[in-house]
Amino acid sequence: MAAPRMKDQLAYLIASVNRQLEHELEERLRPGGVPIEQYRILEVLDATEPCAMGEIATQSLIEPPTLTKIIDKMVAEGLVYRAPDPADRRRVLILTAPAGKALYKRLKGVSTAQEQRLVELLASDKASALRDILRELMQ
Repeated sequence: MAAPRMKDQLAYLIASVNRQLEHELEERLRPGGVPIEQYRILEVLDATEPCAMGEIATQSLIEPPTLTKIIDKMVAEGLVYRAPDPADRRRVLILTAPAGKALYKRLKGVSTAQEQRLVELLASDKASALRDILRELMQ
């Protein structure tokens, strides 16, 4: 079997769709002045709070050194704060400050709208099948 042309390769198609979706989300977040990385961090914290830096990095798909810089900026902006882990004082947990909670509440409709649009575009059963396929590839 001949190798597919680059534009037909699965990895290329997945990366292209990812780039397109990230660009779309960035554009929708721009009026609120929130970078996509900050939004993803707030999204992780909304689901799992408090959260250790390593877990935030994994769930938000942000490299740890970059995450540290973003968290520093978010702390300075009053969106999140650091606290020691009561179970292990050497570990630092990240929590959402009231301003961060308000910001996320205001913006979470942006990703919800994107998800709804994709589900409608694909039809619900295809969207569900695509989720299953992508989860299989992630393992």
